[in-house]
Amino acid sequence: MSRHVQRRPYPEPGAGPEAAERLRREFGGPVHLPGEAAYDRERQAPYSGSDPRPALVAMASGAADVQAAVTAAREHGLPFAVQGTGHGTHAASDGGLLLKTAKMATVLVDPDRRVAHVGCGATWEQVIAAAEPFGLAPLAGSHQTVGVAGYTLGGGVGWLSRQYGFAADSVLHAEVVTADGRLLTAGADRHPDLFWAMRGGGGNFGVVTSLEFRLYPVARVYAGAAYFAAERAAEVLARYRDWTDGAPDELSTAVLLTRAPYDPQLPASLRGRRVLAIQAMFTGEPERARQLLDPLWRAAGPALLETFRVAPFGGIDMGGTGPAHVNPLDTLPDPVIDVLVTEAGRPGSPVSAVEIRHWGGAMGRPGPQAGPVGHRTARFTAILDAWVPQVDRVLRPYAAGRAFLNFLHDPAGAESAYAPGDYARLREVKRAYDPDNFFHLNYNIPPAPPGAR
Repeated sequence: MSRHVQRRPYPEPGAGPEAAERLRREFGGPVHLPGEAAYDRERQAPYSGSDPRPALVAMASGAADVQAAVTAAREHGLPFAVQGTGHGTHAASDGGLLLKTAKMATVLVDPDRRVAHVGCGATWEQVIAAAEPFGLAPLAGSHQTVGVAGYTLGGGVGWLSRQYGFAADSVLHAEVVTADGRLLTAGADRHPDLFWAMRGGGGNFGVVTSLEFRLYPVARVYAGAAYFAAERAAEVLARYRDWTDGAPDELSTAVLLTRAPYDPQLPASLRGRRVLAIQAMFTGEPERARQLLDPLWRAAGPALLETFRVAPFGGIDMGGTGPAHVNPLDTLPDPVIDVLVTEAGRPGSPVSAVEIRHWGGAMGRPGPQAGPVGHRTARFTAILDAWVPQVDRVLRPYAAGRAFLNFLHDPAGAESAYAPGDYARLREVKRAYDPDNFFHLNYNIPPAPPGAR
């Protein structure tokens, strides 16, 4: 594969069919054009709310297919987008080449080294299932159907992150196809600048075809939720703010304000009721977890329902708020508590769920070679499932314009996810590996201009 693939500045008439014809000669997976039976099914980005209309959809079966797709897109002037499970699609691939990687879903676990080698199309559900027989667990997120690659490259935070850090911090090697069609293996000893940038910089520097990352000795956890009446929500959140000072890294918690569904499987006292839920996952003994959580439970009042149990890491669904607006906070001041509790209980509010999650722990103690995951000092996140102007006005001074890459809603807002020095360095790495911003249908980090330092 040539290092200097000619890139046309814009697509010529017929570029899509011409690129498809070329790919069909050298591609291992299927290629779909508009009008074909599979095109409308495969073009969808089910988690972004967009309606992309790419010029063609190519279904990669291996790294060589990824290289061929990058080369074809460049030579025909086609915008280029990558989609694994759908979660990583942030900008519509209209008129471009949409590369889908779901077929590249191999998972290999080395229990002696405690590492997993994972294809870019794999989901966390597959990795958890492969690691569990060895008493190991990955740093997966709340939803097991999320794709491994996009989640990890953007940072990746889950219920084990307070103990073991961001998922990006556990990456050991990444195989990546760069903008000029090369297939590289990046690690601490090979292409270290690219390796640094990818562990938190998202898909800006190439198409990752596989990752190798650490697994952790977590065979079973004590986890679940306890549900309470919501009347004491403000008091509980104020108690939670202070209680987290003494919480060990092995304990991850969140406080959720929501309305219970009208589900006949729920106790009658809970159905349709506005509730406060205390969620937790602990990697130690259940008795110790209950001792630690007791002050919160006493502040919340008698539990209406409790679901805590001991189970394998992947055996407990911790849920989450779904597509959400995530606000990093260094503290949880009274004005923030007041507006969140008020909005969560306001009749007619578009907000159906508010989650306050405790961060910190290992996430805030990166090693000297850690990647550029931003805002590691955040102590909490306030997560809402809808944006409300009056809530945003209160939260904004405390969030201070910060965001996390994986939770951005504006693809142009990547700068808010990084410390200024890291963002400048990311732009320099981008200039070195993708100087004409071929990979731009993402949370884009533009290349630094020539001569900038």
